[in-house]
Amino acid sequence: MNALKFSAVERRARLGARHRLAGDARAGSVEEIAASVVAIHSTDPASVVIASWARLADRACGPEEVERALYDERTLIRMLAMRRTMFVVDRATAPVIHAAASLGVAARERAKLLKGLDRSPAWLRETEAIALEALSGAELTATELAAADERLAESVRTGSGKWSQEVKLASRLLLVLAAEGRAIRARPRGSWSSTQFRWTALESWLGAPLEELDPHAAERALARAWLRAYGPAREDDLRWWAGWTKTQTRRALAGDDVVACLLEDDAPGVVAADDVEPIADGAAPWIAFLPALDATPMGWKHRDWYLGDHAERVFDVNGNVAPTVWSDGRIVGAWTRDGGGADITYTLFEDLGAEAVDLLDAEAAALTPRLGDATLAPRARGYAPAERALLDRA
Repeated sequence: MNALKFSAVERRARLGARHRLAGDARAGSVEEIAASVVAIHSTDPASVVIASWARLADRACGPEEVERALYDERTLIRMLAMRRTMFVVDRATAPVIHAAASLGVAARERAKLLKGLDRSPAWLRETEAIALEALSGAELTATELAAADERLAESVRTGSGKWSQEVKLASRLLLVLAAEGRAIRARPRGSWSSTQFRWTALESWLGAPLEELDPHAAERALARAWLRAYGPAREDDLRWWAGWTKTQTRRALAGDDVVACLLEDDAPGVVAADDVEPIADGAAPWIAFLPALDATPMGWKHRDWYLGDHAERVFDVNGNVAPTVWSDGRIVGAWTRDGGGADITYTLFEDLGAEAVDLLDAEAAALTPRLGDATLAPRARGYAPAERALLDRA
């Protein structure tokens, strides 16, 4: 019996369809997008909006579609989760991610906070109660929260060596409370690309606490959601994406509903047992401008099948991806803009032909006015070489 095997072409076809990037697969709402990729990277708030634009069927909408879901209807929420990273997720997925990933992050962050604070756990619990009371029914910045009580204004040391610094307890405590599902980032202080947020109590924001799930059951559910969006893939891809140990990953993948397969390089992979049929051929060619830290390029640890030999051009030294140009499931270039109002500029790593370049030029021209005066300076990452070269050339 021949082993179940998936080619790079098949995996790219799945990427285009399931990540809502191929033209006929684009979504009608940002909630559909979040569910399709499991979680939208939100370290850089601008990336959430640009990632959505790339995947929405409405090619002219502005940031209001994301703002509707995040701040008005609250069908999407921001969470500190996998790999201690901020994500935007839908309400149905939030309890799963909370139990499977966020609680592990919370335990580690609480331990680090107590170490840097040099206070007792009881003292910290009392201070948390003060913070949550201040946040209940209110939206406060970290600075405003620190001013609410002298305890919250105490200094805490973070990092070590040359990265060591002292910050207000309020800012660090908010991260712990967010990972524990008790506080949440609410509205930004400025525009859709602002990196400064107000915070509030999660229960006040959502009207109810997150549903409590068994962590092991949640890990299984998250693994299957990830496989549906990113599979077939290597076990190590899921382990990296989820920030799990090898034991957690294998436990999450156990069961008859996940089967072994081979990938394009004969590496062992896994796929959902009911998801082994190939994607129908015949999809129209597609292109996309994806933002830095987009969920798609950050979805796998092993990336050769869509990245080729371009890793050093589009990833910084810490493994964070810059804004990328895509064609039919492959990274083929990088893009940026130099300051608010500037045109998008891009570079290609290979010859795509005149038709693809025309599509890219049209997409760049349409995207530029939608960005308005937003700047795309790196947030929690460094400039990738291709990105820096574009800026130097501008």
